[in-house]
Amino acid sequence: MPLWIKISYTLFICILVPVYWKQYGPGNFLWFSDLALFVTAAALWLESSLLASMMALSVVVLESIWIIDFLIGLIAGSSVIGLSAYMFDSKIPLSIRALSLFHIVLPLLLLWLLYRLGYDQRALLAQTLLAWIVLPLSYFLTRPSDNVNWVFGLSGGPQKWMPAPLYLVLLMIAFPLVLYLPTHLLLKRLFN
Repeated sequence: MPLWIKISYTLFICILVPVYWKQYGPGNFLWFSDLALFVTAAALWLESSLLASMMALSVVVLESIWIIDFLIGLIAGSSVIGLSAYMFDSKIPLSIRALSLFHIVLPLLLLWLLYRLGYDQRALLAQTLLAWIVLPLSYFLTRPSDNVNWVFGLSGGPQKWMPAPLYLVLLMIAFPLVLYLPTHLLLKRLFN
């Protein structure tokens, strides 16, 4: 991996962390996209196919949806799906919103890493185990109003149609089955 990419990426994280900590608080770093930002730094420095593969499973699909939502929002003036809605919130300083443009670079960088390092098939199990740690932490350590990783509901506020612990368990099953497994099969085919 080129040294300039490793250094530039690391410097970006060094800028983002204190700004996000002040703006959003530490719970924000439990978002899978923020975790992927950090773990991808480790994947770059260690040149680890496993870490890159895990993060690709975790965020490439969702980040792609974020990018589409953001691009449509640029044209329409607001987010359609809601994933990038905060990017159009004038109450959030533009400089802080600009830092969130990492959502565009991250999936491209992860796919490039997989191209260079290959896809590690152990990523499915490893990312599932990581998600099974992160989702309960998101539930117990963050506010329902922040809804980190959608542990309180898929829409604006907390869901009310089932007991919250049951919803969390179903979400812990859904991430591996609905998101990780299909992505795993696709990445395995593309990068092995």
